[in-house]
Amino acid sequence: MLLKLYNWTIRLGQTRYALWALAFVAFIESSIFPIPPDALMIPMIIAAPRRAFLIAGVATVASVLGGGLGYYIGATLYESIGQPVLEFYGKSDKFEALKIAYNERGIWAVLIAGLTPFPYKVITILSGATGLNFAVFMAASVVARAARFFIIATLLWKFGPAIKAFIERRLGLVFIIALVLLIGGFFLVRYL
Repeated sequence: MLLKLYNWTIRLGQTRYALWALAFVAFIESSIFPIPPDALMIPMIIAAPRRAFLIAGVATVASVLGGGLGYYIGATLYESIGQPVLEFYGKSDKFEALKIAYNERGIWAVLIAGLTPFPYKVITILSGATGLNFAVFMAASVVARAARFFIIATLLWKFGPAIKAFIERRLGLVFIIALVLLIGGFFLVRYL
């Protein structure tokens, strides 16, 4: 089953709809969706390494725009939408204490969440809910998301065939490691 999903994703990466699918996933991941765009971006770059930087650019732009939606959710829809998402990640009870501290160091939170497996959507919503300066939020988002996606794209562009062979030989191991990292990121958010 895993091999079929992998092959399907590789084929999707070669279709004319791949960039649209990536843009959609990157956009909604920044505000509500739990699966990171890397899950689609990596196989797309492996399938078409010559398009690595275009793919990273699409992921960056869509992710930052989706971050703007997350900010909007936090700023205007916190009670009805933002709070339930933060409750899902176990962060709503610490909100008031965090609000004060967050605005002092919010730029670092955006940068760290944008670069790491930490769920970026938590920070986008929190930035809006706490009133972090929107220009600061967007600038930090552009820097963090571009760094993340372009580092991945550069590594895959440079070492793509070796990485593709490694993934195909050890697909189960790669999937387990990715799953552990994803669950670990959610665990950190929930309990820290």
